[in-house]
Amino acid sequence: MKIRDFLKKWRLPLGLVFVVLAMASAGCPIPTPPETAAFVDVEQYMGLWYEVASFPQLFQQGLVGVTAEYTLEDDGRVRVVNRGLRNTLDGEAASIEGYATVVDDVTNAKLRVQFDPFPVSFFPGDYWIIEVGDEYEYAVVSGPTRQTLWILSRSPAMDDVLYDSIVAGLEADGFETERLVLTPQDTAE
Repeated sequence: MKIRDFLKKWRLPLGLVFVVLAMASAGCPIPTPPETAAFVDVEQYMGLWYEVASFPQLFQQGLVGVTAEYTLEDDGRVRVVNRGLRNTLDGEAASIEGYATVVDDVTNAKLRVQFDPFPVSFFPGDYWIIEVGDEYEYAVVSGPTRQTLWILSRSPAMDDVLYDSIVAGLEADGFETERLVLTPQDTAE
């Protein structure tokens, strides 16, 4: 398909395309993708994770008590169930389900996630595991553009020293750690 045919099909004015390309190339630096974990044991990564902190995302606005649960399916895909509570720890439950596929079978650290219903996640998202604890007690997840960041733990609370160490490492790696927001969790469990 020629570019002109593509633009007609999607009804994109050629001028708009050139403006976007010019803006992208004129002073909008492309961040260096973060390095991923050297290797992720997918089976050990499965299970329940609690969100400790994250970069705010529109699709998570107003959610607290956020968790992610991963289940390895027979076909090799990972079933993803994200849950949260609206505004307070006793708020209305919200959830979304989807599937992730490992796209880097050398490290298993890069996945593509597609959520249902389809309109919520028109394009699959990048899910890069950039750090994981020796015992899979914590994980840090981002993507190639560094616009997403999640610090996850197997328990609702993370030791302050460990959290500070993770944040210091992320800052040294060029992440804008001042954007991190702690996620309220019910630690009375």
